[in-house]
Amino acid sequence: MQVFDLAKSTLRELNQALHNVQNGSNETAWEVLNPKGSHAVAAGVDAPISVDVRGSVGYYCGGMNSEATITVHGSAGPGVGENMMSGSIVVKGDASQYAGATGKGGLLVIEGNASSRCGISMKGIDIVVHGNIGHMSAFMAQSGHLVVLGDAGDALGDSIYEAKLFVRGNVKSLGADCIKKEMRPEHIAKLRDLLDRAGVKDVKPEEFTRYGSARTLYNFNIDNADAY
Repeated sequence: MQVFDLAKSTLRELNQALHNVQNGSNETAWEVLNPKGSHAVAAGVDAPISVDVRGSVGYYCGGMNSEATITVHGSAGPGVGENMMSGSIVVKGDASQYAGATGKGGLLVIEGNASSRCGISMKGIDIVVHGNIGHMSAFMAQSGHLVVLGDAGDALGDSIYEAKLFVRGNVKSLGADCIKKEMRPEHIAKLRDLLDRAGVKDVKPEEFTRYGSARTLYNFNIDNADAY
């Protein structure tokens, strides 16, 4: 295991070392000590490695992640997993606002609570939150899945496109064009898979309610293509 102590080395040196890892390298396991709320820890990793961060981090931890498995043994500031492409990020504590924003792929698991705008403009990422989420979550969410075991705040799914939202608890209010939808067998199967991958035990997919787009806010007419 490669051990990197941020009390002795700089964040730039850490991220450069992670960026230097090539596919096929035997440097596949990394441990980061004393993050002390540092920003952009393990941002831009582009290799199938594992990174264990022993403590809480600031904003944009794991941003643009591709292939790596990143575990934060603490809480995360704003934008954890922002624009991630693949791989997985697990936050053992809570996450601040816009977790997983614009994420295009991969799995983001938050074992505590997430703040406002969780999954904003998500574009294919899967997000599982063990606790609650704040207001305006999944705003303009385009594709992917947001799974919430707790409650959701105001304006869930405002202006949502085709992302699928599953909430086990209460929803304070739904945003514009977001409605309750039928849970079909394919949704049950997908939700069961996501819960398994996120390490959720003793929770049944049938306990969740699905939400999604009413499809009244966006329209496309091929005759008007030149106007878009």
